Amino acid sequence: MHPDWINALVGGFMIGISVSLMLLWNGRVTGISGIINGALSHKKGDTLWRVFFVIGLILGGIFLKIFKPSVFSGGLETDLWTTLVAGLLVGFGTIMGSGCTSGHGVCGISRMSPRSLVATLVFIGAGVVAVVFFKKIGILL
Repeated sequence: MHPDWINALVGGFMIGISVSLMLLWNGRVTGISGIINGALSHKKGDTLWRVFFVIGLILGGIFLKIFKPSVFSGGLETDLWTTLVAGLLVGFGTIMGSGCTSGHGVCGISRMSPRSLVATLVFIGAGVVAVVFFKKIGILL
């Protein structure tokens, strides 16, 4: 059995290759919030690839759940309401930050964007503060 860090390394490599190919072949940054926003805005000639991208993300998760369900074990035990509120806050944050961690953190930093570096540091810092705060008040165990 190989160590868990190998899975992380392979996953990171695959993400890096994927976003690089997206930028090279399509001239687009692979920011999930921007792709979903574009799919929902129904801009003529720019929607179909976005819809297929989102479908691919969902199908990839479903296939992984079917063929390797152990990947989904060991997560945080939280109430559904906590997850919903967290999701809404993340969505609001992607609007405020003009992108998400996949756009800024993976694509933006790799393009040496100072704006993306600052955004990613703020995302991570806010996440750390939120986890510490919510653990302190007992929402997260």
